[in-house]
Amino acid sequence: MFTALLTVLVWLIHLGFMARAILRPHRDPASRFAWVIVMAVLPGVGIVAYLLLGETNIGRRRVASLRGVLGRLPDVADTPGVQDVNFQADIAPHYAHLFQVGYSVNGFHPLGGNQARLLPDSNSCIDAMVADIDAASDHVHLMFYIWLPDNNGLKVVEALKRAAARQVDCRAMADGLGSRMMIASEHWRDLRAAGVQVATALPIGNLLVRALRGRIDLRNHRKIMVIDNRITYCGSQNCADPEFRVKAKFAPWVDAMIRFTGPIARQNQHLFASDWMAEVEEDISGVLRQPLPPGEPGFTAQVIGTGPSARYSAMPEVFETLMFAARRELFITTPYYVPDEAMQGALCASARRGVATTILFPARNDSWIVGAASRSYYADLLAAGVRIFEYQGGLLHTKSLTVDGELALIGSANMDRRSFELNFENNILFHDAALTAEVRRRQDAYLAQSRPVTAAMVAQWPMTRRLLNNTVAMFGPVL
Repeated sequence: MFTALLTVLVWLIHLGFMARAILRPHRDPASRFAWVIVMAVLPGVGIVAYLLLGETNIGRRRVASLRGVLGRLPDVADTPGVQDVNFQADIAPHYAHLFQVGYSVNGFHPLGGNQARLLPDSNSCIDAMVADIDAASDHVHLMFYIWLPDNNGLKVVEALKRAAARQVDCRAMADGLGSRMMIASEHWRDLRAAGVQVATALPIGNLLVRALRGRIDLRNHRKIMVIDNRITYCGSQNCADPEFRVKAKFAPWVDAMIRFTGPIARQNQHLFASDWMAEVEEDISGVLRQPLPPGEPGFTAQVIGTGPSARYSAMPEVFETLMFAARRELFITTPYYVPDEAMQGALCASARRGVATTILFPARNDSWIVGAASRSYYADLLAAGVRIFEYQGGLLHTKSLTVDGELALIGSANMDRRSFELNFENNILFHDAALTAEVRRRQDAYLAQSRPVTAAMVAQWPMTRRLLNNTVAMFGPVL
């Protein structure tokens, strides 16, 4: 009798969690179905997995805190001086709807009057950052997902210490998981001792307690630097050497970073302020109220910051809208491709309507799971006419998308479900033929070090490989 009652209780618990998965908002049917199957096939283990990985949950207290912070931050559109004629967006009519999608995510209007340059490589990017920190006169704000205590990482540490010694306000934030080596090191303590304010984004702490409060693997994946409210950086570059010694066998990490000046810096500042004030009891909203200096002619740009606190599906909507906007050429580089059905369909549709559509992946991925899942989509992409290349010169980590040689998106977001649903990301969409041409030339440089993947090659993959790829991809909605 007792055994029968226990069995019924266990099944009621399972049915309850299955119902929870089915009723969970903002889940596509494939994800709900996948979780129901996992819990049915793996009793007990499936429930634990769902509690740890099944819901995009950063904790009620953190959500409330973040919403409170966002409510206290001033609207960037109200910044004194933002009405300068040079800051008015100049957008071709057929691209206006793209920036409207971006506006719907954060409420950031596209702003004109920006200038920028694409940095040559990872080391020169760090050197440029260090030079800007050394020239800072008011404040330095930076946020990195990965900050390593290696050569480049320590260059930035020393630059921050020098800036703090000049009485420049320095605030440095790093993700609790991606930057755990730096945060646990003596260099982090040295920064604090030197007068740099440091903070950990999404600290892990006690694993069991943290798991009860929200998902451990939900991370702040942003890479942001803002200096004196007028300079900002955006791209895929973490604060580390390209040799990336923690995963040296995949090196070098190949990244792209753009140094922007102009009012766009104020929008990245807004993202940094929201991250900082969510973790630190300090109101830094005053930096968003400082008047903008007189504007200069420049191009139009817009920050798009996504994450669990933003609208669900915001990042895939941005990607898909850009794909549908292409008329002549669409060129994408991404290290991680685990799309939802809509994104896969948008990419295939681009090629089918005659757009020259190219996507570059790394030949060797630091995540074999993502690499296998990505390759499960190759056959359908190739059948639609998408050109696929695999980069041979290291781990291609650049996340870039160019449209018709006129418009581009660059930032931290990958084309996978982590960037769609879990990670805090930052990207910049810009409309400028000259800067887009620079990004396009960089994409061509990657192409020169890549090998094409053909339909014949994919057809010759052994059944075991195709079985592995497709099986891994089945768990995409779960992960």
